[in-house]
Amino acid sequence: MLELRLYNSLAMLLLYYIVMTYATISVPKEVKETLEKKKGTKEWGEYLLNLYEEAKKLRRERAFAELTKSLTEDDLKKIEMSKREFRGRFSLR
Repeated sequence: MLELRLYNSLAMLLLYYIVMTYATISVPKEVKETLEKKKGTKEWGEYLLNLYEEAKKLRRERAFAELTKSLTEDDLKKIEMSKREFRGRFSLR
């Protein structure tokens, strides 16, 4: 009897964990169909996280490119000198 209750408790705990780790996201049918074609055999979580990381990387690269376009050679030299000065004064105690 104790084993049965323990088994039921473990089963309920596992079910609770499974239910609590997934969520539903409502998107238009066309969006889901397009994404399903692109994701192939990947799990949704893995696929969406990859899309997010790729978008984040592209935003960083675009921001960096825009920043470097706006800086002059003199600005870059000043930044380099400032970096060296900071590192020269920085020490661990």
